[in-house]
Amino acid sequence: MLKFSLSRRTRAIALAVAIAGPALTGLPGLAAVQKTVPDSADAITLSFAPLVKKAAPAVVNIFTRKAVTRRVSPLVDDPFFRRFFGDTFQQRPRERVETSLGSGVIVEPDGLIVTNFHVITGADEIKVVLADRREFTATVLREDERSDLAVLKIDVGDTELPHIEIGDSNDLEVGDLVIAIGNPFGVGQTVTSGIVSGLARTNVGITDFNFFIQTDAAINPGNSGGALLRMDGKLAGVNTAIFSRSGGSQGIGFAVPGNMVRTVIAGAEETGRLLRPWLGADMQDVTAEIAEAIGLPRPTGALVSELHPDGPARRSGLRVGDIIVAVDGQRVDDMESLAFRIATSEIGAAADLSVMRPSGDVRIRLPLEAPPEIPAREETQLAGSQPMAGATVVNISPAVAEERGLSRLTTGVLIIDVARGSPAARLGFRPGDIVLRVNDTEIGSVVTLAQAVEARPDAWRLAIRRGGQRLTVTVPG
Repeated sequence: MLKFSLSRRTRAIALAVAIAGPALTGLPGLAAVQKTVPDSADAITLSFAPLVKKAAPAVVNIFTRKAVTRRVSPLVDDPFFRRFFGDTFQQRPRERVETSLGSGVIVEPDGLIVTNFHVITGADEIKVVLADRREFTATVLREDERSDLAVLKIDVGDTELPHIEIGDSNDLEVGDLVIAIGNPFGVGQTVTSGIVSGLARTNVGITDFNFFIQTDAAINPGNSGGALLRMDGKLAGVNTAIFSRSGGSQGIGFAVPGNMVRTVIAGAEETGRLLRPWLGADMQDVTAEIAEAIGLPRPTGALVSELHPDGPARRSGLRVGDIIVAVDGQRVDDMESLAFRIATSEIGAAADLSVMRPSGDVRIRLPLEAPPEIPAREETQLAGSQPMAGATVVNISPAVAEERGLSRLTTGVLIIDVARGSPAARLGFRPGDIVLRVNDTEIGSVVTLAQAVEARPDAWRLAIRRGGQRLTVTVPG
């Protein structure tokens, strides 16, 4: 049934190309391409089967289990409730197990596997089931929420597993054939085919690095973390999300490009935090209004809006107002494209930037450096009888800003954790909040914040930044 479907599609494509041949030969790059009608039984029955047979054993199923404890009612944690009932009203917590299903790709013969972050996040147990039905418990080597990727490892001893080599996603073109392999809806390993519908999709809103391969190959729940294959058998990307109003495939699927996958895997094989190159500049998209104002024929590129005083962007010669239109010859359409190109480059190397200026186009050599840990994090959990007790805070350095997806120029103190049931939690403080001011003290460091909360004022006035908005809280002393 599958072969019949594929051969019919292949014949239709071949016939369409043969009919349109005279029209196509006039297009750039197509003059040398010879398209002919299949003239033999072998040509008519062309199939993806050999490619699938080689790649499918390297695509695995991933099962996760997570124990969740919940009270019947949250009222037992409410101070007002306890005032009337005290601790005599006891509830036994109820525990239930949540399970989820996804896919993964073996990228090294020793059992190194890449999947989506959202497939395994928060899991207490991760099981990997190979195509031959062998099961292994996986260890998490790297979780990278910003790219929605995770790297797992299974212990297979001296056995070499089938694996898929990661291709250069910069080589992909719209119209290239691709194959998606995964486990949709838990029905078992499934193969679908399609084409690359779009590249550099940056308005998807799935991860911090909004730069995706779009495909019409059917992707459904359970496909997350599976392989998107090129016709040379290499990994084009990792299937991540779909656009759907029904929950099923509607022909719009997205995959994290292979170059980002390679970057995260390389970071997992090293110790410490995943480091990405630091630009040291804030950017903004070139809108139609900006393009018209500066005389551009169309909106394109990423506009430098601010420079870090000690960042590589300033040292390389970039200026506020410059428009970066390409990195190493790869086009940059907007600030998301630029972030992806820099993030997938190698620290220690250099990138060639094509820059537009009013005075003329220039080429700039940007050193690719790790973001510095200056100032040091000084991770501290605040304590005592004050509103921020229970919050864990760090100084914001370029390295912290890069990890957390903040503006590269952000400074101050960041809340990274809030203890459950603490004063900070009851007042609504959240991880990701940036502390700006405590009463009349402007907060620039963890030390300043720790000193400010030691005071005993008649009332606390706290200012934070959350998601671009400034919020204030007033608490009686």
